Amino acid sequence: MTPDPLALARPTRRTLAQDALNIPNLLTMGRVVAIPFFVWLLDTPTPVRGFWACIVFTLAAITDLLDGYLARKLGVVSVLGKFLDPLADKLIVMAALVWMVPMGRMPAWAVVLLLGRELSVTGLRSVAASEGVVISAGNEGKTKTALQMIGIIALLLGFPYHLSYAGIDLGVVDLVHVGRMLVYLSLLFSFASAAQYVQLFAEAVEAKEKRRDAPV
Repeated sequence: MTPDPLALARPTRRTLAQDALNIPNLLTMGRVVAIPFFVWLLDTPTPVRGFWACIVFTLAAITDLLDGYLARKLGVVSVLGKFLDPLADKLIVMAALVWMVPMGRMPAWAVVLLLGRELSVTGLRSVAASEGVVISAGNEGKTKTALQMIGIIALLLGFPYHLSYAGIDLGVVDLVHVGRMLVYLSLLFSFASAAQYVQLFAEAVEAKEKRRDAPV
């Protein structure tokens, strides 16, 4: 019996359990599982604990880059992955920033602004998705994420270091100040990208309304 060419071309539907067990999604879920351990390391801040918290966070950032690449390379891009990947990123970043407040490394107002921005944009993208509109992250959003990641790594190390290079004394560098400045800078890109999301959403909804009202 000759196989149906249409059936061969049709992609095989994967179950939710199969999606959950593919390598990219396992990496993503690993970031979520690492959050309690990460927070426990920050519970009693010491240079050693800060170093290991930094290692955990850096590994999470690497898997964030790796899981999307592997999903596309292996052809296992899934709805579950699209949901889990940004959720895992936001959870570990927000956990780190919230924990920085009682440690005195970040002011509460900056963390509240970042949390408010993330919740607002997530809500906007959910509404857009329900309207059949997909809003992709722009350059501002990617820059914001990179600044936050590097800033948080500096905040986690968070102790003054005496630096020298080629026999030149560079003095004492307090990585808390470095991390804080990077997170402040990410705030500017956060609101720039939020404004871009709102603009893209408004344009997409307006275009959809025009198509609906256009005469057949």
